[in-house]
Amino acid sequence: MEKVELLAPAGDLEKLKMAIIYGADAVYVGGQTFGLRASAKNFSFEDMKEGISFAHGRGKKVYVTLNIIPHNEDLKELPHYLKKLKEINVDAVILSDPGTLLYVKEYAPELEVHLSTQANNTNFASAQFWYRQGIKRIILARELSFQEIREIRENTPEDLELEAFVHGAMCISYSGRCLLSNYMVNRDANRGECAHPCRWKYYLMEEKRPGEYMPVFEDEKGTYFFNSKDLCMIEYISELIESGLSSLKIEGRMKSVYYVANIVRVYRKAIDTYYEKGKDYQFHPEWMEEIRKASHRDFTTGFYLGKPGHQEQIYSTSAYVREYDFVGIVLDYDAHRQIATVEQRSRIFQGDVIEVIGPDMKMFTQKIDQMWNENDEEIEVAPHAQQVIKIKMSNPVKKYDIFRKDRKDDRVE
Repeated sequence: MEKVELLAPAGDLEKLKMAIIYGADAVYVGGQTFGLRASAKNFSFEDMKEGISFAHGRGKKVYVTLNIIPHNEDLKELPHYLKKLKEINVDAVILSDPGTLLYVKEYAPELEVHLSTQANNTNFASAQFWYRQGIKRIILARELSFQEIREIRENTPEDLELEAFVHGAMCISYSGRCLLSNYMVNRDANRGECAHPCRWKYYLMEEKRPGEYMPVFEDEKGTYFFNSKDLCMIEYISELIESGLSSLKIEGRMKSVYYVANIVRVYRKAIDTYYEKGKDYQFHPEWMEEIRKASHRDFTTGFYLGKPGHQEQIYSTSAYVREYDFVGIVLDYDAHRQIATVEQRSRIFQGDVIEVIGPDMKMFTQKIDQMWNENDEEIEVAPHAQQVIKIKMSNPVKKYDIFRKDRKDDRVE
């Protein structure tokens, strides 16, 4: 039985490397054009080339997004862009537009093509159509149940791969095709510039009573009635795999390095456990506890178990729940002296209690008793962004291990 792929987001080169180190089988990235995350850092061709080399050297894959809905002017640079992608040996491109597919066939026919969720694929007849156009993988619409996914799998060729989102933000609009941002602030969601107005606070105003704002829901603070909970399917790994999916996709190219690493490591553990245990597989509650230690909204299972109702929205706030701070990442470790060289990502104080996590699910907690700056001078606080410091460790660590801190914990004096 071939293992299901774990596919992770990578908004920049560092996130690509961390996603792979923490267990992703493949990553999806955006270049500086043609992708649906214009406000992300995204990849230059040099970074993309380095990322692909890093991934391929570890037996992993890199997919590049071409999933904007293009206007005429967008097509001018596409042939050159496709030729460059072919040259740097990307593993596949992700697209939704038939015109873009025509250009791929003409200018880079060797490229494997995945059909974006933006193409709204919700049935097996549509999947069969796209398969006949040369599509290797269908990224299914988010609006599908387990039963519908199984029916698509049963009625499509075996070599057509099916991918689905299993974790991350949900879009209020059908398969992410939205006009609200364009209408409200002239930023086109379908060309990568979404302002996320679905997360804004709204009131009801009657036409003849301008200025009188009435809450749509009984809450004096207003209501966020477009504000969906985040998708989380960590409790349904067996159902996801057994539905016939080839790839389980995590959303979040705009998310932090810590978010990507932590979510990937948990899904990696759950997937591996499923294949190890078979019929004896069981969900472990501590996996959900770990998921909650990354920034998130309340969770939903989306459409997998049936059409979501009003309980799948968050009406009181659009803010994230953030219980932990990402405070550092290990650059090196001197085992003889038990000292880690760490790049700081949030202020660290002597006396802080931190949790240390790595690509596996092992974790330990320690108090920081001693820290030094780059000049080996002992310090009580590391306040500067990405400051390189040294910390005495109670247990061995490895390069790329992550330090995090519970925001509720008081610093130990």
